[in-house]
Amino acid sequence: MSRCATVSRSLDEPVAGTAATATTWLLLEQPGPWGVKALTSSHLDPALGRALEAAAEGTGVRVALIRRPGRHADPGTPALRQVYVAHTVPGNVWLHSATTRDPYRLLGLDFAALGSGDPRSFGAALGGRPHTGDPLALVCTNGKRDRCCALLGRPLAAELASSGVRGVWEVTHLGGHRFSPTVLVLPYGYAYGRAEARTIKEALHGVQEGRVVVEGCRGCSAWDRPGQAAELAVRSAAGEYAAGALSVVRTEGRAPRWEVMVAHTDGRHWLVTVAQGASLPPRPESCDAAVLGAPARMDVVAVRELRTTALAS
Repeated sequence: MSRCATVSRSLDEPVAGTAATATTWLLLEQPGPWGVKALTSSHLDPALGRALEAAAEGTGVRVALIRRPGRHADPGTPALRQVYVAHTVPGNVWLHSATTRDPYRLLGLDFAALGSGDPRSFGAALGGRPHTGDPLALVCTNGKRDRCCALLGRPLAAELASSGVRGVWEVTHLGGHRFSPTVLVLPYGYAYGRAEARTIKEALHGVQEGRVVVEGCRGCSAWDRPGQAAELAVRSAAGEYAAGALSVVRTEGRAPRWEVMVAHTDGRHWLVTVAQGASLPPRPESCDAAVLGAPARMDVVAVRELRTTALAS
């Protein structure tokens, strides 16, 4: 049987505008096996998982579990867990880290504040500080959710780790199984699909240089999906790869057509027309899908740089 990622790749389904949306990512280390909905089906207390889901709802924060690359025999409850929180909105991008012996302390976080870019509760509740280590590469490997994530994601995570890349973690869910292996790079929040070790190494190197790699990029999680596609289109059209240089300042319209305003920190603006299409022919959107689907795709129809007079009108 064809896997969903194999079919998507063979049909050359575009990846731009398909990243999970979140202004802020909260990551908690949880070794051992993960179930389909890992926050409530792993060795994390499911009551805590449900409480974290409820606390994050509507705040812009996305909670995920992480673990070190490698084999996942149940090691028991870890004595000390790594915790990260990253805000991905340009102009206020940050990554903080902490460790804790009691994951229930995460319920002391101000999720609304974290979602809006204020990290102070992370310091107060967990003693968190700005992360001074390497950028993070989160590789989706949750085979219980979709087998492509395990079959394709785990070898990628292992290859990156064994080749000396630091900051590599397995993560529970990044969306878009059919684009496996999928990777999220933090702190900037750009996601990648059909990822290869070469691309992710370059993306991590780019973070250290303040640069975004657009090859295989699904978009920045800070923006909605039309905004993701629009921002990547402007980067390509303008040859602008500096991280933080572009922001989505306005999205007007509704499916299947949007007008997205993208602004540069130097004052330039672009108006990008994005149309929602259907990826045809119908294909499995996940390996366990009972029916074929035609997933939405974000097609950039036009990219137009605006003059100052047009902005004023």
